[in-house]
Amino acid sequence: MVGSYSLSLELFSLLIGGLIAYQAIDATGRIAASRAAAHRVIWYGVGAWMLGLGLWSVHFVGMLARLPQPVGTFDPLLSTASAIAALAVGLGLLWVADCQVLGRLRWLGGSLALGVGVALTHMFSEGALHLAGGISYQPRVWLYWVLLCTFGVACGLRLMHAFRPRPMRALYGRRGYLSVLMGVLIVVLLDLSTRLSYGDRPVLSLVASSGTVWLGSVVSMVAVLAMGAALALSEIVARLYVRTQRLSGSLDHLNNRLHHMATHDPLTGLPNRHLLAERMERALARARAGHGHLAVLYIDLDGFKTINDTLGHGFGDELLRAVAARLAGVLHLNSLARMGGDEFVAVLEHMRSPESASRIAQQLIGLMQESFAVRGTELRVTPSIGLAFHPQDGDSVEDLVAHADAAMYDAKEAGRNGYRCYDVSMRERAVRVLKIQRGLQTAVEDGSLSLHFQPKHHGDTGALVGAEALLRWCHPELGAVSPLEFISVAERSGQIGRLGEWVIREACRQLRDWHDRGLSTVRIAINLSPLQIQQPGLVEVAAGIVGAAGLQTSQIMFEVTESMAMRDAERTTAILRDFRAHGFDFAIDDFGTGYSSLAYLQKFQVRQLKIDQFFVQALDEGGHEPRAIIAAIIDLAHTLGMEVVAEGVEKPAQAEVLRALGCDQVQGYLLARPMPAAEFERCCLSGEVAVA
Repeated sequence: MVGSYSLSLELFSLLIGGLIAYQAIDATGRIAASRAAAHRVIWYGVGAWMLGLGLWSVHFVGMLARLPQPVGTFDPLLSTASAIAALAVGLGLLWVADCQVLGRLRWLGGSLALGVGVALTHMFSEGALHLAGGISYQPRVWLYWVLLCTFGVACGLRLMHAFRPRPMRALYGRRGYLSVLMGVLIVVLLDLSTRLSYGDRPVLSLVASSGTVWLGSVVSMVAVLAMGAALALSEIVARLYVRTQRLSGSLDHLNNRLHHMATHDPLTGLPNRHLLAERMERALARARAGHGHLAVLYIDLDGFKTINDTLGHGFGDELLRAVAARLAGVLHLNSLARMGGDEFVAVLEHMRSPESASRIAQQLIGLMQESFAVRGTELRVTPSIGLAFHPQDGDSVEDLVAHADAAMYDAKEAGRNGYRCYDVSMRERAVRVLKIQRGLQTAVEDGSLSLHFQPKHHGDTGALVGAEALLRWCHPELGAVSPLEFISVAERSGQIGRLGEWVIREACRQLRDWHDRGLSTVRIAINLSPLQIQQPGLVEVAAGIVGAAGLQTSQIMFEVTESMAMRDAERTTAILRDFRAHGFDFAIDDFGTGYSSLAYLQKFQVRQLKIDQFFVQALDEGGHEPRAIIAAIIDLAHTLGMEVVAEGVEKPAQAEVLRALGCDQVQGYLLARPMPAAEFERCCLSGEVAVA
């Protein structure tokens, strides 16, 4: 009996061995990278199938390449058993390698078990060929073969596990290099096993029989094509996976950025009032569960407004950032939040007693005594701090913050640069502030808001030329509340935007109604608060409301105070430019009480300057100075192409002086007090007020 040897089949077996090694490394990495259980099961199945197919194929092709005897009949049952054993080995390889740490027991025990599986695969494969002379296995030969297979599996497991954590980042060249080494190892082990099995058989002929080559070629081509297709599909899936992961990572990053922007103050990077409320709710839950006491510190900066108004918004922003950084150095960053403006709130957990929180407040006061260097200028601000404690001062976020706020105002009234703990004597004021804050939440819907209108008259003829819309509020329980009081609460509680939009909408509705009744020459002026004018998209909202009412934007004028306009003159210039582009006019209110710059007044290009009533009242004192100041303001405004409106005119003598100085418009109790819309309309239609 003459054996055979086929170089082509030997090369095919080497190729299949390399593909097996590559597939093993690749599948192990895919399994490790899969987060979903379903994906891991799929990769386990695909990997086990391809490894089993490859192992079964390399055994058949390798044996057909070096047959010691002619092939007899082909046994499909043993061939199926060989394939099942190969699939089990493939699945076992993936399972053993799929671990964070490949321990010695798992490694050696798995290698031995899988080595036996490889030996069985080889034995079944040989038996399936029914060689002419038959094959008998000696125990010593079987033991050698199992040891060889165990050694090969142990080497393969180490390589598979080494590449497990980084399947997508591993270099293709390195994986290919290791695959070739493992493929050669597989073929060498197969050759040794064949020699052990046929050790006393005749030397092989260098010429293979045509039947053997045909059978080996079919098996080889099917195996190579199947494994090649699987590897190609694996790479396609891997590339799609990488792209999906990148897209998912980008979306996660964007969502995190958006969430951070929505929950953090853009200037200081501290949590804002919304995130503070969420964290306080969780802190209160822990405190109620008995995990220590909770304290709330409300911190306001004394003297910040003066710095902001005199040096500008840029200095103020840098100072706030420096203050936030210094406070965060003492307080945990997650417990500190910026409420807005120059106000901060800190939540202290696990306090043993109120005295513990008081010591922290004293520490903060001492910390703030050191000056801040901003753009080479030494600036000093001091804190006024209010403290409220859970549970004695409140059991809700709203109550604790309001009570700490009330205590902070008590500290300011006591001389500033200190702290006060909330007590029952502050309850009346705190309850009032809380009622105002809660009432404002429904004021727009319940009809408790209204507009009063104070006429503006021509300075020479006395004819009506417009009106200023003034917001009024009648609280269901407190009655009429001063605008100075409730607007301040609205700004601090973040409700000023809704109120401001309601004022614009109601003023436009009323103006439309007046136009329909024949008062077509009335022009309405609306005041904007400092926080309101900084709202993004305000001008678009205002223009939309005016357009929806069927009015022209030129029929509405907005007013801002001089100090607010000069707080950040460059930003104000940009905002006013945007309003002018939509057809709105602007007026500078309370002129003469701030720090105006002639250069910025020219840049602002406002329609009117409103002289503060302080200068008008000073005319009663006599003397040349008050009259000279008003005359200078009027001349300056006229030179810059602006109109002048005098506020607070209460006496005929004041009106006469203003008329003589050429003041364009006057406004005050002498002419008319602010009145409800119906009364304003009645006065105009009855002729009590002449309409220009």
